[in-house]
Amino acid sequence: MAAASRAQVLRLYRALLRESQRFGGYNYRTYAIRRIRDAFRENKNITDSEKIEELVNKAKANLEIIHRQVCLFFLF
Repeated sequence: MAAASRAQVLRLYRALLRESQRFGGYNYRTYAIRRIRDAFRENKNITDSEKIEELVNKAKANLEIIHRQVCLFFLF
């Protein structure tokens, strides 16, 4: 599988931040945003395409988790 492009990674980053903004609780929201920013900054210099693809897949899974948590928050 081809490595994710810069545009795809940036789109994923923005989607994670946007979804995290939907957390109702201030502490959850700020924690999620801080973790997302720190993770992307920590991994910004990685050039190995396999590692990038692995990190992108992990971020996509985390996006789904955040989305589920936000939806559950609004149910209660």
